[in-house]
Amino acid sequence: MELNGAEILVRCLADEGVEHVFGYPGGAVLYIYDEIYKQDRFQHILVRHEQAAVHAADAYSRSSQKTGVCLVTSGPGATNAVTGIATAYMDSIPMVIISGQVPTAVIGEDAFQECDTIGITRPCVKHNFLVKDVKDLAETVRRAFYIARTGRPGPVLVDVPKDITIARCKYTPATAPVTMRSYAPVTKGHQGQIKKAVQLLKSAERPMIYTGGGVILANASDELNTLVRRLGAPVTNTLMGLGAYPANDRLFVGMPGMHGTYEANMAMQHCDVLIAIGARFDDRVIGNPKHFAQNARKIIHIDIDPSSISKRVKVDVPIVGDVRDVLQDLIAQLDAAGGTDHAAIAPWWEQVEAWRARDCMKFALSDELIKPQKVVQTLWEVTGGDAFVTSDVGQHQMWAAQYYGFNKPRRWINSGGLGTMGVGLPYAMGVQMANPDSDVAVITGEGSIQMNIQELSTCFQYHLSPKVLCLNNRYLGMVRQWQQIDYGSRYSESYMDALPDFVKLVEAYGHVGLRIERPADVEPAIREAFGKYKKRLVFLDFITDQSENVWPMVKAGKGLTEMMLGSEDL
Repeated sequence: MELNGAEILVRCLADEGVEHVFGYPGGAVLYIYDEIYKQDRFQHILVRHEQAAVHAADAYSRSSQKTGVCLVTSGPGATNAVTGIATAYMDSIPMVIISGQVPTAVIGEDAFQECDTIGITRPCVKHNFLVKDVKDLAETVRRAFYIARTGRPGPVLVDVPKDITIARCKYTPATAPVTMRSYAPVTKGHQGQIKKAVQLLKSAERPMIYTGGGVILANASDELNTLVRRLGAPVTNTLMGLGAYPANDRLFVGMPGMHGTYEANMAMQHCDVLIAIGARFDDRVIGNPKHFAQNARKIIHIDIDPSSISKRVKVDVPIVGDVRDVLQDLIAQLDAAGGTDHAAIAPWWEQVEAWRARDCMKFALSDELIKPQKVVQTLWEVTGGDAFVTSDVGQHQMWAAQYYGFNKPRRWINSGGLGTMGVGLPYAMGVQMANPDSDVAVITGEGSIQMNIQELSTCFQYHLSPKVLCLNNRYLGMVRQWQQIDYGSRYSESYMDALPDFVKLVEAYGHVGLRIERPADVEPAIREAFGKYKKRLVFLDFITDQSENVWPMVKAGKGLTEMMLGSEDL
């Protein structure tokens, strides 16, 4: 049959199993929107800003096993989307972005709402395409989905000029899987390297398991749980890997790194065999690489992306492959070799427990001031630890990671690599569209929430009901903390001097607003939000202790064991 480009694009999205598209219309994509209007195979979600469309599609993917999709127009539509694209790229999130473009005949002539979308996005996508012929459109879209979700996942952009959406050609639905000679990611790990890893793990006296977001992206949580129990070794999840191993299990020693636990950081530094799984030894995890390299240890590194191995830390046994496949082979070889002797690492566990006894996450409660940590703990109690939790970026993000206690993968949705403020609310939209029957909570601050607060309108239109917990300390909290520690308490532009009345603001958008100022009211307010107002969006404005800092902390440039455990270390 013969179809125009817009019809082909819409059919391709439907054939890929797309159920939701987040977007915002504009001149260059109006033919596409006209075809969306005519179909009923997927739902379009109208956001209020293109950045939010990409963030929502991003979280849709993070909280499910689907590929998020968003649609933006040319020029400012595309440039508004760049922050969201870069956010997904840094965290390896599979997503397809369809951007409109001016007609091919005027590309390069500074036409109205023209920009070089391909050039602008090239550094922050896994791949991008400019469609120059309608005959190539269907295959390009199929390749975009294939590239986005295979190998190391990532966002893929397809730039579609307006005249391509009008042009017509014959369309044949796909009958075979996509294959690309120039793109063939390795999934099976080298059996010889896996054997070396098994030998190291069997001989280890102080083994340590360090896992990142790659475990979650590979849906390898079950395999990780099996390996941890086989080894009986301490395990740590990075910020992006939280939930891959249950936080309430004794073998879990908490998150590592800049705001990680004392026991996780000390174990990372003093182990004799470290197995890194789907993690990349980034600066927020290991601190100063020279300090990290001071202690002799053997390192096994499993990752789908060969460029991530030995990038920051030299490793002894590199294993390139899909994390899930490699772990299955590793467990099989370990079992065949007779497993490991748990009794042999008992002295190591005595040391780990001594570090854990420092209780580095303790904090002082107050009868007068709301402690932000307590708000997060109470959220965990009210939701049974089973909610999807999105966060913005700052102190509240770290408190959420430290005190919620994630026991399942894909429940913790945050911006790790790029550290993007403003993601929390649009993330919640994407999560709820993918998981409509689940509790969704947004942990945010009064600074971050205002960056995409217009999406309260989207939530009202589509009857979305996340609970927004704003830890309002009237500061850009993490900036203030750094200014206190490193800049002589000179709080340059970090105090929020003119905040709105959030209760009135959210009520103007049609939602429920609650202001909480006393510690005794924290739990009743959260229970009311998830009980009485379960079907409504509720904004809980918690007026919190302004002086509270995130502890522990490893200052930039310092080593993992050079930790500040509290204000007494200032």
